[in-house]
Amino acid sequence: MKTPGPEARTRLLRAMMRIRLSEEAIADRYAEQQMRCPVHLSIGQEGVAVGVCATLRAGDYTMSTHRAHAHYLAKGGSLKAMLGELYGKETGCCGGRGGSMHLVDRSVGFLGATPIVGSSLPVAVGTAFGSQLQGEDRVTVAFFGEGTTEEGVFAESVNFAALKRLPVVFVCENNLYSVYSPPEVRFHPDRDRVALAKAHGIAAGKGDGNDVEQVLAMTGEAVAAVRAGSGPAFLEFDTYRWREHCGPNYDNDIGYRTEEEFLAWQAQCPVSGYRSLLLEQGVVDGAALDGIEAEIGREIEAALADARQASFPSVESMAADLYAESGGL
Repeated sequence: MKTPGPEARTRLLRAMMRIRLSEEAIADRYAEQQMRCPVHLSIGQEGVAVGVCATLRAGDYTMSTHRAHAHYLAKGGSLKAMLGELYGKETGCCGGRGGSMHLVDRSVGFLGATPIVGSSLPVAVGTAFGSQLQGEDRVTVAFFGEGTTEEGVFAESVNFAALKRLPVVFVCENNLYSVYSPPEVRFHPDRDRVALAKAHGIAAGKGDGNDVEQVLAMTGEAVAAVRAGSGPAFLEFDTYRWREHCGPNYDNDIGYRTEEEFLAWQAQCPVSGYRSLLLEQGVVDGAALDGIEAEIGREIEAALADARQASFPSVESMAADLYAESGGL
């Protein structure tokens, strides 16, 4: 894949900054008790979401997990609609009914986030199967954590996708932990997820999730091959979540990971590292970045104000969207 130009690189940085600043704003305001849903933040993992989604077309589909904010925003989702959803308001992308873990926005090809580990994979595979049957030029991307590969549905989904040569890219964000459990208590040290995917007949690779341009290049090649009919692909990117598994706080004090480990990963920050690189190479200057940050800040404040002022769903609408409309999709 060709190295992105200055404008494209600036867009990548802006997209990561927008996710980071938005989630930091959520963390700062969560204690106000107006967001009454659990939140699983992607702070520290922005490089994967942005690098992957930058390779996709508007008509391509994505499926996500309980940690969905970054994927939704990177796919073109509305910050106003996302925050409205977190506040449970009718302006939310699900009308205030889904909350943080159930974001859905078909207008940008974001087909859903499902919180149960591995549950989005068969949906993504089914979506890709539907695209294939209808002759659509469309790729589906399924985001999931490495813990999902320990579920039976992973093998079933990968096997079916390989058998039918479906246009789906499996993107594994390996942030080391399944809630609070590190790898050494979950599987044998020789277990290799890339090898597992290849054993099913799928093209697979592994990269650095903190390097947004590496994510972009690897995913771009995979998406192009899948779109051309080569069958599914599997990509694993190493990354790290900074905050607690669920919630706005830091939790290095509870014993499942050390402060030293956290600081080592924080030093590889995908946002600040890329920012420094672009400044060093003269792609952007400090004034331009200050302007971008201020612009994002205004967007966040406006979206928060809108979410606070918006109405809750009416009682009369309680049964809306429980069933598909008559006549099918």
